[in-house]
Amino acid sequence: MKKLFLLTILLNLTFIVKAQTILSLDSCRALALANNKDLLISNEKINAAHYQRKAAFTNYLPSFSATGAYMRNQKEFSLLNSDQKAALSGLGTNLAGPIQQAAKEIAIAHPDLEPLISSLSGKLGQALPALDQAGNSLVDALRTDTRNVYAGAITLTQPLYMGGKIRAYNKITQYAEELARQQHQGGMQEVIMSTDQAYWQVISLVNKKKLAEGYLKLLQQLDSDVEKMIAEGVATKADGLSVRVKVNEAEMTLTKVEDGLSLARMLLCQLCGLDLSSPVTLTDENMDDIPLLTPETHFDMSTAYANRPEIRSLELATQIYKQKVNVTRSEHLPSIALMGNYMVTNPSVFNSFENKFKGMWNVGVMVQIPIWHWGEGLYKTRSAKAEARIAQYQLEDAREKIELQVNQASFKVNEAGKKLVMASKNMEKAEENLRYATLGFKEGVIATSNVLEAQTAWLSAQSEKIDAQIDVKLTEIYLKKSLGTLK
Repeated sequence: MKKLFLLTILLNLTFIVKAQTILSLDSCRALALANNKDLLISNEKINAAHYQRKAAFTNYLPSFSATGAYMRNQKEFSLLNSDQKAALSGLGTNLAGPIQQAAKEIAIAHPDLEPLISSLSGKLGQALPALDQAGNSLVDALRTDTRNVYAGAITLTQPLYMGGKIRAYNKITQYAEELARQQHQGGMQEVIMSTDQAYWQVISLVNKKKLAEGYLKLLQQLDSDVEKMIAEGVATKADGLSVRVKVNEAEMTLTKVEDGLSLARMLLCQLCGLDLSSPVTLTDENMDDIPLLTPETHFDMSTAYANRPEIRSLELATQIYKQKVNVTRSEHLPSIALMGNYMVTNPSVFNSFENKFKGMWNVGVMVQIPIWHWGEGLYKTRSAKAEARIAQYQLEDAREKIELQVNQASFKVNEAGKKLVMASKNMEKAEENLRYATLGFKEGVIATSNVLEAQTAWLSAQSEKIDAQIDVKLTEIYLKKSLGTLK
């Protein structure tokens, strides 16, 4: 029971917090910037470009790598052929026959040496197995045992000259990081502009809702007065029907405005990252008259060129393409690198063949010089230069379009100001006309149709004034956006 009570309190507090959500224009902008997925993506692109720049700088530094390998061979390498192995393995046995034959020939030729030869032959016969053993040992010593081979190496590589590729690639990554920042800045301005449009659209519809409600009350009061006049016989049923038709139209207009306001609030909530059903109240909703500042329409095009993210992005893209020309050219220039290794093998060959890990170090310089590729480098370089010229033309075209855009925005600001002045004057005339029509109707000297016309004119003038006020706000935003000063 206690848990249920606490849960009820929590739900009530949550409802109260939701019901009291009041947002200003600045808070809507802050929420939209914090929750916009495109901005979150562009921010991660900045991080990616930042780390790519750091990775590019490491190309200036020496690199170390370690390599290890194991290989099992079906057969081992042999330094001796089969006949040589057989001869060495039976060295004593093979020598026995020729020695005995030579001893017999000496004994026949020199009979007096026969006892000595017999003694030497006996001792030699005893030494022959030792010769066989020595031959077998020699065969074993010359065995490579390369069926199991292990190898490893630690390599140092220090680029000395790569045709300018490393320097160009570092500049490209620096420009790419700045390009990502400029695109993020441009995305922020787009989000701010969309948020302001949605915000002032809600304010416009709130004021139009008040206007529709006021208009409906006027018609309902007129309907009540006409009913009384019909009852007294000073008005016709046709007058009553005309007023009721206008009342129905006003109710329908109010319904449309309420539906449009609900959708506009949903759009604003979606831009701010709030739940679509959140009961949001804007701080400017209760203002009877929207405060307006006289916008500054004088501008310097150099300010627009310096502040517009699109211009800066295209300038960076132009620089990137110029560096790509250097990268392409470097692929067909000589490259020089310092290399050092420490290698170990098993079996090792530094002390004959041994099943031990032994190694050695070496240092050298590697030079690679492209000689002839049938003009490939020239063609690729020309292609890269063409892409760089395309980027330059795009930059020039963007400058011209931005100049036109700024002038159009300035013209619209002036036009919106003039429309507001005219709408304000029309509103004053419509209010005066409605006051005279209402007074004349009460005195019975003005027909119902004239009152309805005056009320309709008042509604139209008030609606045009609201539109003109919102238009002044939005054109000011568009001018700041075109100048790149929308923050």
